[in-house]
Amino acid sequence: ELSVIDCAGAVLLDTLVRPSGPVPAEAAAIHGITDAMLAGAPTWSEVHDRFCDLVEGRQVVIYNHEFDVRVISQTARRYGLQAPQGFDLVLDPGRIHCAMQAYAEFRGEWSAEKGQYRWQKLSAAAAQQGVTVTNAHRALGDCLMTLGVVRAMASTENAQRV
Repeated sequence: ELSVIDCAGAVLLDTLVRPSGPVPAEAAAIHGITDAMLAGAPTWSEVHDRFCDLVEGRQVVIYNHEFDVRVISQTARRYGLQAPQGFDLVLDPGRIHCAMQAYAEFRGEWSAEKGQYRWQKLSAAAAQQGVTVTNAHRALGDCLMTLGVVRAMASTENAQRV
């Protein structure tokens, strides 16, 4: 499943994407997407150009960007397509931003054993910031929760500067 929203929360893309094989039971249990739901969905090659047009040359914020960038890059290669700029596993730190890492630093919970700030699951970060969790583990729901977490961080940062 793939969703893209803008900074105002307007939906730019929201689609299921038919995979090349069956959905693993463990994955279906998490997001609720079944093979039957995907039967009429477009393939990655059918949504690739639209996705690229939406993200290339823009600031992109992803919660756990390492995972999404890897999956998008691998999927593009599987279909013989060029990964979108910045999604070729060589991240452009000025354009692709990880909301999970930013939130870990914002929350400030240090993990001595890992030597970094402790990451929070998106639903936990949303709950901690009073963001309504709707349709977690579905692409559009996760986009909207990420936007809510980013807005909460920005609001807190702005309030602290005043």
